[in-house]
Order: sequence, then C-alpha cells, then structure tokens
Amino acid sequence: MAQHGREVLLTGTETRVVELRVHGLMGTSAESLVSAVSAVDVAGDGVGRIVRPADRLQRPAPGPVLQAEGRSIPRVVEGYVWGAMTSGGWAKATWALLFPFSLANVAHWMLPPIPSGHRPARLLGGALRALLRVAAALLTMLLVAQATVVSLDLVAAQCLAPGTSCLTSVPDWLREVYPLRQVAGLVPVLLAVLILHRVSGVAWETEDSPNPPAAPPNTRVELPGRNLVADPDTPALRTLHLVAALATVALLPLGGPFRVPNEIADRVLWFGAVGVLGLCLLAVLTLDDPRGAAPERAGRLLRAALNGPVRAVALLLGVALVCGAGAVTELPSTGLPGSGTTVEAVAGALIGVTILLGFLLVPAALVARRSWSGLPRGLRPWAGGWMSAPVLAVAGLLGGGFGAGLAISVGKLVGSDGVRLPDGYERVTLLWGAAAAIGLVVALPVVAWVAVGFLRRRGRREVDLLHHGRPRDRGSADRAWHTAAWQRRNLHRLLLTGAAVLSVGAGVAVTMRIAGIAPPFWMEPLSAVGILALGLLAAALLRAVYTAANNPASGRRLGVVADLACFWPREAHPTVPPCYALKVVPELAARTVEHLRDPGTRVVLTGHSQGGLIVAVTAARLLESINEPERQRLGIMTVGSHLQWAYARAFPAVVPHTSLAHLAGELGTRWRSLCRGTDPLGGAVTTWGRQVCDGKLLGTGFRPDGTIGPLPAAHVSPTGALVLGGDHWLPDPMRGPFHGRRWAAGVLGHRDYPVDPEWDRAVAMAAGLDPADPGSGLPWPRAGRR
Repeated sequence: MAQHGREVLLTGTETRVVELRVHGLMGTSAESLVSAVSAVDVAGDGVGRIVRPADRLQRPAPGPVLQAEGRSIPRVVEGYVWGAMTSGGWAKATWALLFPFSLANVAHWMLPPIPSGHRPARLLGGALRALLRVAAALLTMLLVAQATVVSLDLVAAQCLAPGTSCLTSVPDWLREVYPLRQVAGLVPVLLAVLILHRVSGVAWETEDSPNPPAAPPNTRVELPGRNLVADPDTPALRTLHLVAALATVALLPLGGPFRVPNEIADRVLWFGAVGVLGLCLLAVLTLDDPRGAAPERAGRLLRAALNGPVRAVALLLGVALVCGAGAVTELPSTGLPGSGTTVEAVAGALIGVTILLGFLLVPAALVARRSWSGLPRGLRPWAGGWMSAPVLAVAGLLGGGFGAGLAISVGKLVGSDGVRLPDGYERVTLLWGAAAAIGLVVALPVVAWVAVGFLRRRGRREVDLLHHGRPRDRGSADRAWHTAAWQRRNLHRLLLTGAAVLSVGAGVAVTMRIAGIAPPFWMEPLSAVGILALGLLAAALLRAVYTAANNPASGRRLGVVADLACFWPREAHPTVPPCYALKVVPELAARTVEHLRDPGTRVVLTGHSQGGLIVAVTAARLLESINEPERQRLGIMTVGSHLQWAYARAFPAVVPHTSLAHLAGELGTRWRSLCRGTDPLGGAVTTWGRQVCDGKLLGTGFRPDGTIGPLPAAHVSPTGALVLGGDHWLPDPMRGPFHGRRWAAGVLGHRDYPVDPEWDRAVAMAAGLDPADPGSGLPWPRAGRR
C-alpha cells in the first residue's frame, strides 16, 4: 500500500515534511523534545502544548532539512508536550495515593477480547465487567473506611477521650465538649470524600475532533485503540462510589453491618445506611453501558435516572447519614465496636469478588484464545489473557495495605498505650509479614537462577552484525542486550510472582481469621515484619508525594506511574486521575489535519516510548476520517516503543496484534520503528522471530503489501543500522562521531534516540521519500575516528 502511495505521490519543489514529535514517560522539556536550545509555543492551551524550535528572537524556526529524493527537503519540527497533565504541583502529586484505584481501572482494559457473535463469551464479558465495577466500589469503600478508623476511632474516640494520656496538649474540659470529638473525627473523612469527588470530576477538555463512534465493549478491533473513548456512565458511577463510601462510614459508629442497634434513632440510621449501601452496589452491578455502545440497554435508563439533581441529592443523603450517625453515637474510649467488623466485611467482599473474577476469567480467556492461538508464543497475551485478575488483586492488597499502614503509623505516632487498633489489623500485619517471608524464600532461587543465566549468557549474533570490527563496543553492547532482553521477557512474570506472594500471604491471614486460630508464638516475628512493611509503605508513599510536589525532577519520576495508568479512560473505577489520551489524541489528530490541508506537506507522527502508543492510536483515528491523498501523506515513526512486547500482550482487547497488523497494512513502508537491543523498555514493533543465518538477519513481520510473513534479509544502512522490515536496529554504542552532528557516548538504552543519524533516514522513509545514501551524490555525515 505504501508502494502504491509512492507511485501516485510525486515530490516537487513545494514538498515539505512536518515531523510532529510526542514524548514518552516522565515527560520532557520542550527544548529536548524538538532537539533545540530554545523552543516556543505555536499552538495549544498551555496544558497540551505544540512547540517548535526558536531562534534568538524567540520566533519559530525551521528544522534541519532532510536529505532525500536526491535533494534537500524542507522540514518543520514540532512537538506535543503533554507532561503537565500527569505531573506538577501538589494536586497531581497526590494522585499517587489513588494508585490502587488506577490499577483497578487498568484491570478492566486488560480483559480478554470477546469474539464477535459468541453469545457465551459476551455474557462472560458482561459478568467480568460487572465484577470489576463492584470490586472497584469495594476498594473505594475499604480505603474510606480505613481513613475513618484512623480519624474517628483512633483519634476522636480513643486519643481524644477524657482522661487519656494521648495528645496531652488538648485539655480535658475541651475533650468533654459534646460535638468536639465527633467533629474532629468526621470532618477529615468528609474532606477526603470531597477531594475524591473533585479529583474524579476533573477531565481534560478539548475542542477538537470528538471521540469516534463507540465500538462494542472489549471486542476485537480493526485498528489500535478503537474503543478508547470516554464512558458516559462515569458521573453516575462516581456518585455511587462516594455514596456507598459515606454509607460505610455511617456504619462504623453504629456498630457495623452485622449488628442492629437497639436505640430507635440508631436503628433508623443503620437501616438507612444498609439500604443505601445495597442500592448503590446493585446500581454499580447493573450500570453497564460501556461507552454508550448499546443505547437500548438498561444502563442508559439508569444513567438517565441518575441525572445531576438526583446525584446531588444522593450525595447529600450520604453526608446526612454520616452526620446523623456521628451525632447520635457516643464515642467510647475503648474504640468503636463497628470498626473491625466493617473493615473486615468490606475486605472479605473484595477478596471474594476478586476470586470469582479469577475463576470467570479462565473460560473467557479460553474462548478468546482463538484470536491469538496462531501467533508465536512471544506475541501472545501475558498469562494467557488472565492478567486482569492478579492486577486487581494487587490493587486491593496495596489499597488495604496502605490504609492499614496509615492506621499503624498514626497509632505509633500518637505514642499512647491506650490506643488500640481493631482486631482485624493484626491479621493484616500477619498478611504482609507472611508475604515478606514467602517473598524472601521465592527470591533466593530466582536470584540464583538469574545469576546463573547471566554467567552462562551467550553472545548475541545481532550484536556481532551491528558492531563488527569494534570489540570494545561489542562487549558493552552484549551485556546491555542480555539485561534488556531479560527484563522485557520476564516483566510480567515478576508481576505475577508479586501478586502470587501477596495472595498467598492474604490466604494465610484470612484462613486463620475465619477458623478463629490465634497466631502462634512463632508467627510473632511475621507480625512485626508486617508492621514494619506497612509503616514503610505508608511513609514512603506520603514522602514520595511530598517530594514530587516540591521537586520537579522527582515529580517526573513519580509521573511514570501516572503516565502509564492515566492513559486509560475511566471505566471500572471513576475516582482516578483524568485520562490524558482523550485530549492528546484528538489534538494531535487536529494538528495533523491542519498540516495535511497543504497538498505539498507530508506529516510524520513520531512517538518515543509511551508516545509510540499515542501516535499509533492517533494514526488509526486519522485513517478512518481523512481522504485517500491525505492518507498517502501520513506516516508514523515509533521510537523505543513497547507496543509489541508489552501493550499488545497486556491489553489484547485494545491493542491486539491483529490491529497492529491492520495499521501496518494501511501505512505500508510509512511505518518505521527505531529500536535498540539495549533498551529495556523499547523493542521491535513490526518484526519478530529474528535470527541470524549466514551473517544475515532474517525475521517475520508486517510486509509493505499488508500481509504477514518472512521478510527479506536485513540490509545495513549508511549509518550502520540493521533495517529489517519496518524496524531499524540501531548500534548502541553509536558509530561515529559524525561530522556536524551531536554525539552521545556509551550505551544509551532508552534515551537520546534523535542523536542517531538513522533518525533522519527513518523520518524520510515514513514520509514516503527515498532517503539519501552514499551513492546519491548528497553529502552524508562522515564518521570520525574512534
């Protein structure tokens, strides 16, 4: 198809190339993105910025020309800077505290695809989505309940009780004032709920092209990211989460969910809280109209019933239940009797839902297996499409662990022997202590196995081809290739191992709790280790938030978590940071369309790391809307991308391998990918099954005509890169230095891709142009001495 485009498109004196770059994880400066000393904004709203290199007078300057088609082609370099959407200031730094919620939301997007026309699979998919929504609501209830234990139980009921030795700066006469302790215990919780409401109401707005028409949920898609659109159920789901959390808070001072109070006022409030909680969970279970895909479904009716005024009334009702429960309840100095039972009930329900999800995922993954059974093992989904269950388990255990760690830390901080945690918290410390012990036992053989593997590693034959005649570079490259390949190959195994270790620890603690077995004396060290681990977890996370808010560099490092999790729209959990993809993709598409209006302009979308996923989704959206001549002037270049080894395997319903193949067929040779074997995050995108035979690199991949199969042997580019299909394997360390070009020494791994001269050749090819070569008569960078 790309070859077709070359036959129709002719280059003339008016031809120019616009290279629109998108950065990846941890953000970057505008200057680094466009490879310039200075950069200025040329479009955007300050949150999403379109920048260009600037001259001394801070005016937009043209980029370096491209040597192609036997002449110099003008080039404009632009960059889209989106890092402000995920990092910067206190507000975004505190989003790290919502990481368990974000994991639960990501688990939804990791569900296996639903084959079209398969009714049992569709029913399984609906059940899985419903269970994920309920689990997400339970996770919200658990964290808010644990915050209430800290604020209302530990501080207000026990620490501020008259006659205690805790917080001695507060006089007894003030402790005996009726509303003081209730207000001190409930106001922080209500503020936390308000913050959750404000965070979940933030959305990155754009005036550019709207979301595409909705696709059926989790079905196989033709192009990557086809079903990445905003869910209209989010406002209703957000209200249901917060009202359920408020009802849970009201149950704590009333004795918990399993004990009906004797007093009439208490009984009325208890039945009200239980009834509201049940209705909220039922609505969460049935509110399933993903992305408005089926307007005739019941989800549309429920969403219409939960309109703005009704949602406001529901929130006021939840606040009234909390205030009423606090007003009629005396706070005993021995602690709230409903704290332990409420937290344990919510945690138990969350564990049960997670286990049920894991069981239902097995047949769903087996049904979906037909869509990837013909792929090589290295391209199939992680854990056979079952990855959503361990991710949800980790989300629940981290959320519960953070809440428990916060309670334990506060209990130690107030420093009073009279402050007592609920009984269930002892089992939580046992959980984490047992997980730490099991993790140590598992880690020892794993470390030994890794060490033996590194000692027995063999030299990679690709390295011999890339660094022929350069023994010093070959040695450092071989070590880096081996390390990076091990990380890419085993990342999902490490995640599964961590989830399994935590789950086994949880199983031990839950079994002992249900059986009523008190921990024997030899388990006391495990509880001590658990207390230390939970305290460190809470302290480390709070410190990370504080440091990120005050130190921009640290904020960018913490932003890695947000960059990965916040790419996905709110679906299972509404109380997560806003999705930046819903703003970045339409604005990139609009900017591309603006450039393509000029018939002499060719646009190359260039994405590094996470930016590779963004440009692939953007190109897929554009291919569905622009006309054929414009399609032939569009190309993409993914750089250090994890599209193939990570995203296609972790999210088989959103970025399946078939969608990448379809996109490659639409673009042909205008999809180029720069990759380094030393890059632990980026890898090949358009090829796989590579092997060296008779001194040549062979492999399978996407062909220019849209088919899949064996490719011609890789050729060596003038810069020393191995070009196999659409993948350009760069030598790392670089060859050179090259005259007139910036130089970077050593193994670069995931950084500084633009410094390699192969960058310009790949941009020219993605633009549908023939790049310069030594026989073209055009000057090419000359390698200096080594």
